Amino acid sequence: MSEKKFYGYMGRILRVDLTKQKVISEELSEKMARNFIGGTGFAGYILFNELKPGIDPLGPENILIFATGPVTGTLWPGSGEYIVAAKSPVTGIYGESHSTWNFGAELKQSGYDMIIFYGSSENPVYLYIDNGDAKIIKADDIWGKTTGETNKILKEKHGKDIHVACIGPAGENMVKMAAIVTDHIGTCARCAIGAVMGSKKLKAVAVRGDFSIEVYDPDGFFEFYLEQREKIEKDPFVPGQRTYGTTLLVSAMQTIGRLSTKNHYQGVFDHYDRINEQQVVKRSVGHIGCHACPISCRNVIKIQGPYGSYIKEHPEYEAFDALGANVLNADFESIVEADRLCDEYGMDVISVGGVIAWAMECYEKGIITKEDTGDLELKWGDPNLILKLVKMIAFREGFGNILAEGVRKASQIVGRGSEKYAMHVKGLEISAQDGRAQKSMGLAHVTSNRGADHLYSSSFLDEVGFEEIIISRFGEQYLPEMADRLSPKYKWLMVYDCENLAVLMDALTVCKLAGNVWPPLMYFGDVAKLLRLTTGFPYTEKEVRIIGERIVNLHRAFNIREGISKKDDVLPDRFTKEPAPKGPNKGHVVELDYMLPKYYELRGWDSKTGWIKKEKLEELGLDFVITELEKLGKLPD
Repeated sequence: MSEKKFYGYMGRILRVDLTKQKVISEELSEKMARNFIGGTGFAGYILFNELKPGIDPLGPENILIFATGPVTGTLWPGSGEYIVAAKSPVTGIYGESHSTWNFGAELKQSGYDMIIFYGSSENPVYLYIDNGDAKIIKADDIWGKTTGETNKILKEKHGKDIHVACIGPAGENMVKMAAIVTDHIGTCARCAIGAVMGSKKLKAVAVRGDFSIEVYDPDGFFEFYLEQREKIEKDPFVPGQRTYGTTLLVSAMQTIGRLSTKNHYQGVFDHYDRINEQQVVKRSVGHIGCHACPISCRNVIKIQGPYGSYIKEHPEYEAFDALGANVLNADFESIVEADRLCDEYGMDVISVGGVIAWAMECYEKGIITKEDTGDLELKWGDPNLILKLVKMIAFREGFGNILAEGVRKASQIVGRGSEKYAMHVKGLEISAQDGRAQKSMGLAHVTSNRGADHLYSSSFLDEVGFEEIIISRFGEQYLPEMADRLSPKYKWLMVYDCENLAVLMDALTVCKLAGNVWPPLMYFGDVAKLLRLTTGFPYTEKEVRIIGERIVNLHRAFNIREGISKKDDVLPDRFTKEPAPKGPNKGHVVELDYMLPKYYELRGWDSKTGWIKKEKLEELGLDFVITELEKLGKLPD
């Protein structure tokens, strides 16, 4: 093993001042790497320490981060992922989004662990990195282009081997559901980070890299990798995942009553079989996979229908729900086309579908009228209307300009009681999960630090009742309730534990659905071993548990500084006061008032304010957070 300052890391950060049009390369801090690992840990650390509270997310003061982790770009399954982070324009709090495919690996191999953007450019630009050489280049010729067009133009200009992360018209128009699209396949969709790029006049980041990533113990790393590969190949859930990808969840969630339908009114859709995984495989012409992924869960499908003929990767489960069941649309081809348009314009399908579902329900109830919509009739399940609204949102046309603000702000603009039907937590539209059918998800939507989100915790253990894993992780005394998705008992412990584990995966930075969280093949001891083999730092299981908790609390501290407290840790009444009307979870609500106080207690947060107790911050080594929150009077008495 050769002497090297950083194993697993490139050891460099690129700081890009868009206002001054300057790039500066600096060394990665060993202390930051050791204590926050990478990815989401790096992003939380930089944003808390360098971003002033209260700034406008769409102003030049916001900071935009592209980050990788020590495992990114290696052989480890699902290690092509990267994260982007900033103060979110749609929530006003910590914002983060992820994308798989190959961009993360290429970014790291181009010589940098992280890029940090400051300020904003007067004119459109993009950043180009070629093996460590970083340049800010004029982007007038690609401003206004779709993501597909941008990807094509930049590859023609710089070579087909580059990888591109870019925004489309929605990002340029600062739509508050704007996404960043990578290589026209992967999408950093949530939290409207694409709008931050648009506000900075940053059209794209294009990278090429041939630098190798050195791990501390190559033989040990490879042996552990082979062990993980064998676990993946033997897992009973992998064949279905490989065949259908996340679309298999359409039927699975219908079965348990968790397929969000009619603006989350219920968890079952009468026509789910028209938009499920079987419809995907009927049209499949092959499979593709992300960097170092042994599962290759993406079907390539051929579409021939009223909206054109083309070949594309299949939409994910969330798209089939958001643009399908949740708006009562059973037309398969129109869902694929709406998904394609969201990719081209650069938008989050979850948020787009969520705000359309809200508008349709308000129209049905007479709260929104043709006078509001510009004579549009917002009927449930109308495929052509949905496609029209997607375009109107992206270009802020007519009623689309209101919808482009996101469901929370749109409901505030319309008023008249429409707020009741806005399905969001902290401003972020709720994803395709009904907490009345799986109580851990109901709690997880509230505790997630980026707003309504199922992946921040990835609390999947009670979906199908992993009793053996629950016993091994928590103990037999928590059965049967912890494995029962309809029981709220012990779900606070599950969400707490799963959050701490999930943020470690986002720090490594790896795809959670490549055997790292789902199937549930990795736990804290495995993470510690992977980090030891990769970085050479002597991580223990106890230490990585603390780091996971440290990152979660750092994100929470950022949000507290921005004004978040217990009053914001709420679900829409639909989930807590309206029993599910039909399906396997009929009669159930989310018992948030029962679960949340126990979660607070486990976290070491104050029961009255939801703020973090000083002794917990001291225990986690977050002294710089104590200083800041104390100064603002945001430490509980």
